[in-house]
Amino acid sequence: MSLKNEPKILGLDISTKTIGWALFGVNTQKLLELTHFSPRVNPRPEDKIEEHLKKAVAFEEKLKEIKGLGVVKVIIEEPLLTSNNLYTVGSLLRYNSMIVKTVYDILGIVPVFISTYNSRKFAHSSLLGHNNKGKKVLFGGQPKDANKKELVWQEVKKLEPHIVWPYTRNNTLKKECFDMADAYTCVRGHMLQNELW
Repeated sequence: MSLKNEPKILGLDISTKTIGWALFGVNTQKLLELTHFSPRVNPRPEDKIEEHLKKAVAFEEKLKEIKGLGVVKVIIEEPLLTSNNLYTVGSLLRYNSMIVKTVYDILGIVPVFISTYNSRKFAHSSLLGHNNKGKKVLFGGQPKDANKKELVWQEVKKLEPHIVWPYTRNNTLKKECFDMADAYTCVRGHMLQNELW
């Protein structure tokens, strides 16, 4: 890891399958690491909560790798609770809480949350456009069926042209790319929204 003495900011996009991970230098505003963490628990417990607890323990090991490297802030994208399945929503919130506690236990940092909307709005102002009522909004002017995650990824790709993104055998982007792009976006969005960058 370069720039060992520089303060760093970590962005996380948490889903129960994959955690997007973006590490930046605070002063340089440079991306130091963009990856994802997708722990697999073997054997897989029948109880979902136990599985999430074991995934949180695995994430703890990942965090220990950057302990002492000067992380001063952790930004987490607020979970999108749009599912009609209350079990899914509850499961995601429980897992988020486990990850937040892990961040606090390992790094001693209380994470800051940013909404998906503000994350995207402030990180990628080019995604703002006028809707059919003439109001400037995120994804305004885009078709209703536009793939918003893909549009966000394209913005990150423009900002970080050196990143090699993982593809499937069918030459389609791996889903983890969107988690990585969201982690990147939540840091950039938070820092720009608060006029720190």
